[in-house]
Amino acid sequence: MTSRVTRHYVSLVIASLAFSLAARGTDRPQTRQLGAIFSQLCSKSAPGAAVLVIKDGQKVYERGYGVTDLRTLRPIDSHTNFRLASVTKQFTAMAIMLLVHEGKLRYDERLTDVFPDFPEYGRGITIRNLLNHTSGLQDYEDLMPNYDSNVPYDRLRQIQDSEVLELLKQQRSTKFSPGSKWAYSNSGYVVLGLVVQKVSGKSFGEFLRERIFVALKMLNTVAYQKGKNEVRNRAYGHTPEAGGWKQTDQSTTSATLGDGGIYSSLDDLTKWDRALRDHTLLDEEEMRPALTPVTPPAGPPEEPGGKRADYGFGWFLNPYKGHKRMWHYGETMGFRTTIQRFPDGQLTIIILSNRSDLAPADFALKVADIYLSPP
Repeated sequence: MTSRVTRHYVSLVIASLAFSLAARGTDRPQTRQLGAIFSQLCSKSAPGAAVLVIKDGQKVYERGYGVTDLRTLRPIDSHTNFRLASVTKQFTAMAIMLLVHEGKLRYDERLTDVFPDFPEYGRGITIRNLLNHTSGLQDYEDLMPNYDSNVPYDRLRQIQDSEVLELLKQQRSTKFSPGSKWAYSNSGYVVLGLVVQKVSGKSFGEFLRERIFVALKMLNTVAYQKGKNEVRNRAYGHTPEAGGWKQTDQSTTSATLGDGGIYSSLDDLTKWDRALRDHTLLDEEEMRPALTPVTPPAGPPEEPGGKRADYGFGWFLNPYKGHKRMWHYGETMGFRTTIQRFPDGQLTIIILSNRSDLAPADFALKVADIYLSPP
């Protein structure tokens, strides 16, 4: 027993040292600047964040701040798995695109083609509308019956994907004519996950695992379903309260998958970023629809805060200070996340946080300012 504990301790020390060395990077002036940006997150007893900067295909900064939870006080590192929230949507979009690649689905297919029992209004909604948030579907969060969030997690009632579909089937119309406007839709991405399941004949989580996660060796990434799988090295979400922190890890809407149910780590997202850069899953031409902004007649999309944006399939696409960009944010109970990719500058910034008081995108753009030259 003693030797096993000793070996475990040594392995933890080695892993911690390796992560610390990676955090130092190779460009010391820039590393010091990055350290200053994230210095407020340094803590051995508070939730925090995992930060990764990739430049020209190489990690130049990788560091964990804070702890995964307040019970174990385990330090956050590159293996820590966070709930991605809406950063999940790029994986859902990729799953759909893989089915299109295989000829099993078309972007112009209608919702009623996939679900023949869907109400007539679904005949006007295409897969493309779902992908780029122009479907006009009602928000399932507004349609839910009363669910109590203020109960212990083991008694928390959470809405499931199939229940979202049933709620939408009970409606008789969309919020607007499909394709005429843009409105961010978690309902649309829950439905896309169910489309993957229906067309592939596999559960959404299993399709993701086989076709994306295993294919890219993202072996610790998972579409989490309570009682069906587990999240290794899991970070738990937190919200600040008077005098400290409260664990706020799950809500009534945390069980849906296509809109935000994936957990992943810096280690695995490094592989995802590489696959996007090298076109491992889809070639450049097949990826083009995902990176083509939608232009609805009523006007362009808006990013959080009301600024004009662009949106493709699972990615915001509005540039930053003249630099081409593909990005997304994630917000859910106790978690805030972002991935910011600047293809022309060969720069990727990923920030995963298990505390609700951060704005990771703001941090990420401060990092971008360090590495991106004026266009």
